[in-house]
Amino acid sequence: MEPYLPDTYLVARGLHIVSAIVLYGVGLGTAFHMYTACCSADVAGIARVTRQVVLADWLFTTPTAVLQPASGLWLVHLTGYGYAEPWLIVSYLLYGIAGVAWLVVVALQIDMARLAALALRNNSGLPEAFLGRFRLWVRLGWVGFGCLAGVIVLMVAKPALW
Repeated sequence: MEPYLPDTYLVARGLHIVSAIVLYGVGLGTAFHMYTACCSADVAGIARVTRQVVLADWLFTTPTAVLQPASGLWLVHLTGYGYAEPWLIVSYLLYGIAGVAWLVVVALQIDMARLAALALRNNSGLPEAFLGRFRLWVRLGWVGFGCLAGVIVLMVAKPALW
C-alpha cells in the first residue's frame, strides 16, 4: 500500500466531517421545521413547509448522503484500516438502516406535500392519509437519527469501543 499524503488525508477528513455536519444538521433542521408546521392547523403553512423540506432534501441531504460513505471509504483506504473492521461493519449497517428510513421518509414527504397542496387548493383540512404519513414520518425519523448518531459515535471512537 502506498503511503498517503497528509494533505490528501486532511481533505478526506474535512469532507467527511463537513458532510456529516450537513447531513445531520440539515436533517435536524428540516425535521424540526416540518414537525412544527405539521403540528399547526395552518394548511397553507404546512403546504409551503413540506414543499421546502422536499427541496432541502434534494439540495443538501442527497449530495451529503452520497458524499458521507464515499469519504468514509476513502478515509478507510488512506488510514489503512481493513474494510471489515467490526466498528466499520456496524457503521455500514447503521448507515444502511438510516438510508432506507430516509428513502421512505423522502417518499412520505413528497406525498405529504402533494396532499397538503391538494387540501390548500380545495380549501379543506388535511386528509387522514396525511396524518398517517406524518406519524410514520416521525417514527422513521427517530430511527434514522438514532442510527446516524450511532455512526457518528463510531466515527469518533473508532476501534476504541472494541
